[in-house]
Amino acid sequence: MVKYPLSAEELARFAHLGRESSTLTVLRHARIAERMGLSATDHKVLELAGQTPGPLTAGRIAELTGLSTGAVTGVMDRLEKAGLARRVRDTADRRKVLIEVVPGAMERHAPLFESAYTNMKTVLEEFSPEERKVLERFQSAVLDGLRDELPGNSSRP
Repeated sequence: MVKYPLSAEELARFAHLGRESSTLTVLRHARIAERMGLSATDHKVLELAGQTPGPLTAGRIAELTGLSTGAVTGVMDRLEKAGLARRVRDTADRRKVLIEVVPGAMERHAPLFESAYTNMKTVLEEFSPEERKVLERFQSAVLDGLRDELPGNSSRP
């Protein structure tokens, strides 16, 4: 992989943009969680479970999030009560309990994300297809780095 020089000033500008983006994203998702009747942690665990193909164990959720298994139990209790997730037995090992998102649960709250999609479409339309490929490559590389820093040290849930 080719590496290109990066000045301290340029790195500082990107770091500032990253911090501001992170802060605004957290605040936006906290508002969405509140509208869903969830805490921010509950919302993000639901998102994690919804982005993962197939159900997860509570232990795997704890590993991926850094939450204790007791905290995951509380999150699951609240998500079940809200009708967004459920506990099911693993068909291969009946001792294991799996957490799965209730079908249609994510779609029920899709309108809360419409403004984000509209904004993303508006912004991306200002970039050529070639520029969008670069942006996508950048965003994917940043996300891979973030995944590698998370508990469980895995690039994929």
